[in-house]
Amino acid sequence: MPERTLYEYAVVRLVPRVEREEFINVGIALYCRKYRFAKMVYAIDEQKVRALCPKIELELIENHLSSFQRICNGDKDAGKLAALDITERFRWLTAKRSTVIQCSASHPGLCEDPEATLQNLFERLVL
Repeated sequence: MPERTLYEYAVVRLVPRVEREEFINVGIALYCRKYRFAKMVYAIDEQKVRALCPKIELELIENHLSSFQRICNGDKDAGKLAALDITERFRWLTAKRSTVIQCSASHPGLCEDPEATLQNLFERLVL
């Protein structure tokens, strides 16, 4: 039986108008040191986004989220940040910032399968 091990996750949020502090959950970033696992998944609900900001450039948002995902996943073609150690990548991505793409605080948990846990969190908190 697999051993339960510590993981951390953060909800990735789209904040179309930072000054209003309204957001939509668009993704989950999950990190598990023991399994050397860091991955981010996302989905954009255009109807929700347009309800908060009708004139938002969705292509630009898609590009930002794709970059975030590639860095989190350690894509070799995603630049210097993606080449950082797995822990440093996760910490850099989940650091507090005031931008259109933000993360919640990191939350801990225990899992046996980080991929399954990521998908479960994504379904519960984003979709």
